[in-house]
Amino acid sequence: MAHLFPIFLSLSGKECLVVGGGQVAERKIADLLECEANINVISPTAGDLIRLWSNQGLISWQAREIEESDLDNIFMVFVATNNMHTNQMVVKWCRERGILINAVDDPPNCDFYVPALVRRNSLVVAISTEGKSPMFARKLREQLEELIGEEYGEFVDFLGEQREYIKQAVRDIEERKKIFAALADSDILDLLKAGERERAKERMEQCMSSWQG
Repeated sequence: MAHLFPIFLSLSGKECLVVGGGQVAERKIADLLECEANINVISPTAGDLIRLWSNQGLISWQAREIEESDLDNIFMVFVATNNMHTNQMVVKWCRERGILINAVDDPPNCDFYVPALVRRNSLVVAISTEGKSPMFARKLREQLEELIGEEYGEFVDFLGEQREYIKQAVRDIEERKKIFAALADSDILDLLKAGERERAKERMEQCMSSWQG
């Protein structure tokens, strides 16, 4: 089996389809909601969360069986029913149309796998076993969650804010690199981890003022 190509994909505003209405489908929908996708759900029945999201207007749920025309203008599909025939039929339609498809718990019929994630604001660590052992990926995620606290995301958000400012204020590319490296190597993260946010804020201001001169 060829190795997978790891990417982070923007789904904001893209049409995504989830076929199925159980707990697995709910988990996929929850992930898609975080990514601000346009979510279509087709399933004769659905769990309480799907009904709630539909009533809130967060997703579009149609209580019926899937039809091939439902794939029109769809970017990505998750199929998560307990009917193998339905799953394989949707996979076939997607492959014919060149639509990205994930058949849950069916690795040979997946164009992509959803990794185990550690998310801290804009910092995202993804773990994949290429579909070979989701349980081991989950175990590693739990270990990393203990190591990577919320302060990491706070630090990344700060770096992102300063990056945009520096790109506008500093024309020399090499000088920018030095500033970015100095911020990344600073002790600001250590201060945040120690809960010393006021000192971290002061250190941030010192770092920025040092190159502004």
